[in-house]
Amino acid sequence: MNNPTWNTKLLSTLVMALVLAACKSTPMVDKPAAVEDKSPAAAQAATKPAEATVTADTSPVKEVVIDGNATASSNNPLKDPNNILSKRNIYFDFDSDAVKAEFRPIIEAHAKYLLANRSAKVILQGNTDERGTREYNLSLGQRRSVAVKKSLNLLGVQDAQIETVSFGEEKATAACADEACAKQNRRADIVYENE
Repeated sequence: MNNPTWNTKLLSTLVMALVLAACKSTPMVDKPAAVEDKSPAAAQAATKPAEATVTADTSPVKEVVIDGNATASSNNPLKDPNNILSKRNIYFDFDSDAVKAEFRPIIEAHAKYLLANRSAKVILQGNTDERGTREYNLSLGQRRSVAVKKSLNLLGVQDAQIETVSFGEEKATAACADEACAKQNRRADIVYENE
């Protein structure tokens, strides 16, 4: 029962399997590349006895420090104009609910604060300019507040700490005559409960 065609098919199948097995790639492990510092300062530091090294914080989010004994207005990071937490407005493009990259550091700072203060709660107030119908603007304002909520959720903040509401065009500056004015109305405001 030696059929030459059957043997040829079997042999070619085995060869193909060996070729595919030989071509199999192994996953690469993501390891950070080792970088050797050859600067004069590094060489000098290598010859000195070991000292405590202080590195600068390069993260875009500042650490939030809360002092329970401090007065409400003097050390409250939410009211400190030099603290990123005092920034409470997330602005949007016309007819959009997409959070722009430039506002992510503000959202990250508020997320960090909310994670550190589990009893704190925020109300995200969506707003629009006066263009569009009242119903459409209420819907767009809600989508904007929900977009900020989703960003906070992705950073670990729980739904129990967040409430969303839409004001639509209700809190818009009266009769904007130019685009600069209308831009100020396309926003979501971060308002802390009991503040």
